[in-house]
Amino acid sequence: MAEIRTAFRQELEDMERTLLGVADKAEQMVQKAVEAFTTGDLDRAEEVIAADESIDETYLDIHNRWMNLMARQQPLAGDLRLMSMLLHVNTTLERMGDQTVNIAKLTRATDGLPRVDAIVERLQEMGDLVRAMIRTVIEAVIRRDADEARLLPAMDEPVDRLNRDMYQEVVKVGHDPRRLEWATKAMMVARALERVGDQVVDIGEQLVFLLTGERVEFNEVGLGGMPHSG
Repeated sequence: MAEIRTAFRQELEDMERTLLGVADKAEQMVQKAVEAFTTGDLDRAEEVIAADESIDETYLDIHNRWMNLMARQQPLAGDLRLMSMLLHVNTTLERMGDQTVNIAKLTRATDGLPRVDAIVERLQEMGDLVRAMIRTVIEAVIRRDADEARLLPAMDEPVDRLNRDMYQEVVKVGHDPRRLEWATKAMMVARALERVGDQVVDIGEQLVFLLTGERVEFNEVGLGGMPHSG
């Protein structure tokens, strides 16, 4: 029996390591996707799209391994929470990869259009902020650090602000049809990055659930949480 439980725990740990590797890849994809769109680098965009195929394959592999493990074992409370987190994180990371692919495809759609420097700077800042959030949540999971996870909403706030304010920059180029077309697509890029930020916060909430057994929604300043009502 002890050997079975040991093998069970090892398989959980292996799935977690795999997902942390996917999170690391997602950070790289965010960087490449933003670089592709802001510079018009189509080759970079294709790298992002190709990388997402690997994430999709890993998603299916983890899902199948999770189902097989659940069928073979009867997880105790702590293990069940970990399995719940792994399943949720697996889905969230797959969706994060999809967002970077959306950005890459927008690079294709804006090929040859003139860029707007002020918007480029905002998108680059958003990308840097989101990547820092991904690194934070990876470290929080590795260290099992709920306090570090609770920092994520505060890190996400400037991402949300930059996304909200993007419209003002788009309006400024309304007189130039070609720049306006690029800027309109840039708003979609900003939205995709904002979604990735939200997804990182969601992983942080899952970590707190793992550590405390309570489902929480982080408050705006990120220093605490309220019990989930749904």
